[in-house]
Amino acid sequence: MFIARRSLKLSQAPLGAECVILMANTFSQIYIQTVFAVNGRLSLIRPDFKEELYRYITGIVRNNGHKLISINGMPYNVHVLIWLKPVMALSDLVRDIKADSSNFVTKRKWVQGKSSWQEGYGAFSYGHSQLDTIIRYIQNQERHHARSSFKIEYLSLLKKFGIAFDEKYVFKFIE
Repeated sequence: MFIARRSLKLSQAPLGAECVILMANTFSQIYIQTVFAVNGRLSLIRPDFKEELYRYITGIVRNNGHKLISINGMPYNVHVLIWLKPVMALSDLVRDIKADSSNFVTKRKWVQGKSSWQEGYGAFSYGHSQLDTIIRYIQNQERHHARSSFKIEYLSLLKKFGIAFDEKYVFKFIE
């Protein structure tokens, strides 16, 4: 990757090189909760490998320059709260998390066959003052799902955040 100083023009990057212009005084505070679901019952996250999988996902997030604040879920879904740095698009990060973690689970033979996540994900933004509440929410997934299904939870999040959706394009819920 070619990193240009502010005084250089994009046309000065070597042929074929990706050019990134570093910008001084760039500050951000972007907190995003992502939610995604396993693809089928064979990919369910079992308690015997859940913590190791979450540590692996934490490493993916860190290695991409972001900070994982909280992670938890149920056998059929994961909630990941990320302090997203403006160095990468969220869709690229989620793609990396899903692809790398699926390969990790498959190579460890924690599931029968190939592990995979369903297409898509939910992304919900929060302010700094909301962090304690969302962290508690993510950490208490087991208690929360004793009262409410993943389908109800996920559709409620979409509605709460004013996200338009068609139910036929939402996850295939396993419960």
